Amino acid sequence: MPEYEQFDPAKHDQDTPQETFGPEVLVDKHEDGKIHVITMNRPHRMNSLGGNMGGALREAFVDFRDDPDARVAILTGAGRGFCAGADLIETAQTRQRAAQAGGPARPPQRGSGAGGLSPLSEGLGLWKPTIAAINGYAIAGGFMIAMQCDIRVIAEEARVGIAETRWNMGGAGWMAPITRQIGMGSALELILWGDTQYDGQRCYELGWAQRVTPLDQLMETAMDYARRACDMAPRAVRNMKEALYRGYYMDPLQGQAFGSSLEQNLGGMQDSIEGPLAFSERRRPNFTDT
Repeated sequence: MPEYEQFDPAKHDQDTPQETFGPEVLVDKHEDGKIHVITMNRPHRMNSLGGNMGGALREAFVDFRDDPDARVAILTGAGRGFCAGADLIETAQTRQRAAQAGGPARPPQRGSGAGGLSPLSEGLGLWKPTIAAINGYAIAGGFMIAMQCDIRVIAEEARVGIAETRWNMGGAGWMAPITRQIGMGSALELILWGDTQYDGQRCYELGWAQRVTPLDQLMETAMDYARRACDMAPRAVRNMKEALYRGYYMDPLQGQAFGSSLEQNLGGMQDSIEGPLAFSERRRPNFTDT
């Protein structure tokens, strides 16, 4: 199993104090709070979704959603893994105790293992852009969390897979979007053959990852995406993201009407004056989301 360096926020121009959502999730804010770097921090368990990891992740994303200064989030993992999915050691212990007590060893309710993060955008009303910086293994629920992000940047050495069928785990509730991301054949290969793993290059070839990089360039590549997002008009970004996510399932005419109705909120904005003015003056726009 290859070794992965641990992400060090100090190497990436951190400019505000680190926040914690319990010991399992750390948040570093950059560019005057516009960029939130959310780090899953259970490296001793490959950042598996045990303890309070799922709940802490949800809190971090809600904080990002509600922060008026925040424009874009990057999600990554500490140590040599992105996220190994459910903590199977904890799961085994819990189910054994339930069986010994005479109760059924039931699978968790939908979304409980990841703190209700699926679907991330629609479920939380999160229309700001999110980036997954996949530094190592993204397996099962780890794949699911990366799948929920808008952009995926992956290290060459990383591996992704969906191992539920290997261990008789549930997961069908979050898997449907995979078919539109990588196609039915590849989705079936990953899901039904739970020992299948794709490396970074394969994820890029399928279009699931937008960039594949050496590990030592991963965070800088993700930060470059994030800084570029900070130059965009934030309300227009939120409108476009919501229109794309919700419109995907609509009839074309319904999608057109929905998108047009969203954009009524651009009227009267200072940013609607600033955008064309900055273009005409050949300068970088200063969007304030007002």
